[in-house]
Amino acid sequence: MESAPFSLTLPSDARMVPVARAFVEAVCQACELHRSATYALVLAAGEAVSNIIRHAHQCRADVPLHISCRPSADALELLFLDEGEPFDLTNVPLLNPTEMRLGGRGVYLMRSLMDEVTCARRAPRGNVLRLVKRLGAGAALRDCG
Repeated sequence: MESAPFSLTLPSDARMVPVARAFVEAVCQACELHRSATYALVLAAGEAVSNIIRHAHQCRADVPLHISCRPSADALELLFLDEGEPFDLTNVPLLNPTEMRLGGRGVYLMRSLMDEVTCARRAPRGNVLRLVKRLGAGAALRDCG
């Protein structure tokens, strides 16, 4: 069953990452998602928000970041709208998970945890990062609208 999206707008401040994670977790709880799906969505959302703040908005707190959670009967879709320069996910290398390095794991984690990860340009400026977690029969979303 489709539900109206849940939305949140935050300043691009690293102190807001826990707020974004708590928002996604609250949506997952309201939709009664399984704990493992909730964990994956919260972790991926935290990485997405961190990357947008650091890279797209270059830690400029005056630039807003928009998050939308769209539950459906078989998936939860997260949309992150930024105002950064064009970003092409295909240019991010597939990293060896055993390689020792600091940072640079955000996109790797999103790809590993989500069923779909896409990034598209939006007009007049910015990007839309789309993360989708499909839910199995045992983890179906209830109507949370």
